[in-house]
Amino acid sequence: MLRRSLLALLPIIGSVFAQSSSSYTDPGNGFVFQGITDPVHSVTYGLVFPPLATSGSNPNEFIGEIVAPNDAKWVGLSLGGAMLQNILLVAWPNAGNIVFSSRYTSTYDLPKQYVGPTITTLQSSYVNGTGWKWVFRCQNCTSWAGGGSIPVSSQGVLAWAYSNVAVDNPSDPQSTFNEHTDFGFFGMDFSSAHTNLYQNYLGGNAGTPTSQPTSPTSGTPTSAPTGPTVSATPYDYIVVGAGPGGIIAADRLSEAGKKVLLIERGGPSTGETGGTYTAPWAAGTNLTKFDIPGLFESMFADSNPWYWCKDITVFAGCLLGGGTSINGALYWYPAQSDFSTSAGFPQSWTNHQPFTDKLKARLPSTDHPSMDGQRYLEQSAVIASQLLSQQGYSQITINDNPNWKDHAMGYSAFDFVDGKRGGPVASYLRTAKVRKNFAYMDYTLVSNVVRNGSQITGVQTNNTAIGGNGIIPLNPGGRVILSAGSFGSPRILFQSGIGPSDMIQVVQSNADAAKRLPPKEQFINLPVGMQVSDNPSVNLVFTHPSIDAYENWANVWSSPRPADAARYLKNQTGVFAGASPKLNFWRAYSSPDGRVRWAQGTVRPGAASINTTLPYNASSTGITSRGRIGIDAALRAQPIVQPWLQDPVDKTILLQALNDVISNINSVPGLTMITPDSQMTIQQYVDEYDLAGMNSNHWVGSNKIGSNSSVAVVDENAKVFGTNNLFIVDASIIPSLPVGNPHGMLMSAAEQAVSRILALSGGP
Repeated sequence: MLRRSLLALLPIIGSVFAQSSSSYTDPGNGFVFQGITDPVHSVTYGLVFPPLATSGSNPNEFIGEIVAPNDAKWVGLSLGGAMLQNILLVAWPNAGNIVFSSRYTSTYDLPKQYVGPTITTLQSSYVNGTGWKWVFRCQNCTSWAGGGSIPVSSQGVLAWAYSNVAVDNPSDPQSTFNEHTDFGFFGMDFSSAHTNLYQNYLGGNAGTPTSQPTSPTSGTPTSAPTGPTVSATPYDYIVVGAGPGGIIAADRLSEAGKKVLLIERGGPSTGETGGTYTAPWAAGTNLTKFDIPGLFESMFADSNPWYWCKDITVFAGCLLGGGTSINGALYWYPAQSDFSTSAGFPQSWTNHQPFTDKLKARLPSTDHPSMDGQRYLEQSAVIASQLLSQQGYSQITINDNPNWKDHAMGYSAFDFVDGKRGGPVASYLRTAKVRKNFAYMDYTLVSNVVRNGSQITGVQTNNTAIGGNGIIPLNPGGRVILSAGSFGSPRILFQSGIGPSDMIQVVQSNADAAKRLPPKEQFINLPVGMQVSDNPSVNLVFTHPSIDAYENWANVWSSPRPADAARYLKNQTGVFAGASPKLNFWRAYSSPDGRVRWAQGTVRPGAASINTTLPYNASSTGITSRGRIGIDAALRAQPIVQPWLQDPVDKTILLQALNDVISNINSVPGLTMITPDSQMTIQQYVDEYDLAGMNSNHWVGSNKIGSNSSVAVVDENAKVFGTNNLFIVDASIIPSLPVGNPHGMLMSAAEQAVSRILALSGGP
């Protein structure tokens, strides 16, 4: 199996923000190390060096240690703070011993054996019932191929990797393994990591230190992180988050000649972007999990789903493309009602068509994604059409009629391109990345914007290797655009002192995040995270003898049907050129409160999470129920008030829509509903449905657009109220749910938002 890489190009998304090393004494061997203890995984990393040379070359070795609990199945340490072109030390326990290797890579692939270092395990190492410790001597380890080195007399950055998934062959030092499940980095003061007792340490004798360490307890930093003293490059625009909003914004801004930096907290997705997460049957190709549409269902059944954000409690993509790299890619051009004032948009936003046309020109939709123009595995669409046509539904080409959303049905439409996942990564990013005024930085987490009152001066990242203690500055007149999504952008605002007081208080209670907040008198009280929406979604399950459920997609990653896999690899045709949805339909409902609500249905043959032949998913749009997004003490973003069926009218309409769908089920011979079964009514089924299971991941409204700061977070130009130069371009500004999946509507909104930002005076 092709395995993911140990570390990423830059030190990234660890469970904590960047730490600084400090001196500590190992109580087991008495050695004084310079290092840290990661508070999330309780892993300690320490190094100590011989004395600096008074003349000639400095010694090329050090003593290191990794102390880990048994939950740590393997741990890695990058001596240069990045994966590419640096020595990587990897270790794990096996049969009472520590297995280790030194590795190196110059490409995005599993690091291979690196010949050069001489590594010796020292006697205070152990493996016991609670954990393991590897104390080692690393000779010829301070410089390596490619010109990298440890700055032994100054400061630098180290990176760590952690996994709770065991390597493939624990007895083999060169074993393959899955990508880490977490990683991060820390600043290292190498000038303080030298001892005159080095030879004693090699013999297992701690000796008597000539002075006490400055911080002899844990690895907790006693001062703010210190990193390289070089200055970071300033930009006209810094766009935070390479999802659909961020990619479109960065492309259009760079097209306008602005100096743009796009920052993504995750790494590559598709093969074109450097991704390498490839199914075994596609090995040797450039087609990753995120390229092949038919692998969509495997997103939810992967044993190591590294692409989901670990610090958001609902499904969210932490990789290039964001949600558009991991969703089903259902793609509807927006209806006129999606941008109406009744939907909450300002009047100036209601003419969306010029921006939707710009989107369509860059990214057209298709309802027949196979490169041969044929549709595959469509029996479920045929059966559902027989059921719905008798209820007055008309068969249409959905995106030819974007405003027709009542008694309308049609083949599912996608933004796949050339039989592969498309989206903004395969369109807008392609044009942006060839421009000299566009820069892209991945594996970099932005915690907050840096501001002086209403003026934003830059962004704070977790990567001190870029200079300025991880702060990336703006040019004069520059602007920051947050595109981190409906959960990520609110969290950045909270940590920037913008939002409700209770959420800022949570940040104040976090010792690491609190020190980056502006003074209290500069806090900005806005309804960040309030009044959010998500479609309530309910699954009905049917069987029919004509349906090929495709084994519920359970084997598509490891062992798909050989003929279908071969067909796709040959010319991107067949089943794998499309995702599991096959048909979509809508029906409008008037309501006692005078609002129009819509039921949207998605028909698919089988599903990874449902053991059946024909699942059908119904969701409601136009809903009035609202929830709230916030953070917990660990700064994890999450729903803190659920948005589903809070309004009883929403539930009434959902029940009516579900009952309508099955009202003539007996008219289709052989069609049987098995969930809920004949012993349970639709009313009972919905009453007992787990609310959290209704999550469609269509979250909108957490930073909604509006006319004033009492009800909205951004104004009609997508600028955050109370700031001069902070903007948001992502799903969080959309005030209410569109009629269909928000994917296409969001990209049209991004086109409009960035055009408004460019038109504002005072910018770079």
